[in-house]
Amino acid sequence: MDSSTVILLTLLFFAISILYSSAGQAGASGYLAAMGLLGIMPDVMRPTALVLNILVSAIVVVKFYRAGHFSWSLLWPFAITAAPFSFIGGALVLPGSIYNALVGVVLLFAAYRLAWPDRARASSSTGTVSIPLALLLGVAIGLLAGLTGTGGGIFLSPLLIFLGWGEAHRVAGVSAAFILANSSASLLGQLATLQSLPPTLPVWLATVAVGGWIGAEYGSRRADTTSLRRLLALLLLFASLKLIFG
Repeated sequence: MDSSTVILLTLLFFAISILYSSAGQAGASGYLAAMGLLGIMPDVMRPTALVLNILVSAIVVVKFYRAGHFSWSLLWPFAITAAPFSFIGGALVLPGSIYNALVGVVLLFAAYRLAWPDRARASSSTGTVSIPLALLLGVAIGLLAGLTGTGGGIFLSPLLIFLGWGEAHRVAGVSAAFILANSSASLLGQLATLQSLPPTLPVWLATVAVGGWIGAEYGSRRADTTSLRRLLALLLLFASLKLIFG
């Protein structure tokens, strides 16, 4: 990896960590998009994205929890099934072409979610969580998260809003904890086949830690970042097309 690639990825990771953490996300789909655009190999992309995801999601959890935006009762029905299946997904090694296509589809969905986010329902309209449905959804999201090297929050958040099980701030806090659990489980599942991590990872960790802190501080007070999110959505769109069509 040449120095210009490292510098560009560092700048992109910083911007991605700010934007994602402001919405209670950790940025895995963004990190994957950036690495995919710059030709990083899948066996490096997935664990790198997960390590960055774990750090940023931990920061986001702390920030949103301290702001009062969290609910154990909303988190556990999803996390209890998602984490084991994230481990299973992480242990599976997909052929490069299949992995790229799968991640490309995930990035397309992430681009859509960033460009046109759901409008939050009022907190008074939130309903009771269906435990059986939540457990089933956790299985599906966890497996997909493990296979792709994401935390699954980009899928959980819109589901919670759509089903009316949480308002925006609380969904963001729960999503961050969900991402932390899934990313950790998925990385553990990869340990047996993990070959190496890039030597620049400590620099990237420091970068996303600062970006995650800024974004989470900003997002927990709910500032508007619509224009910036749509720019990032464009990046995800280009990356998804590159991964899908080569």
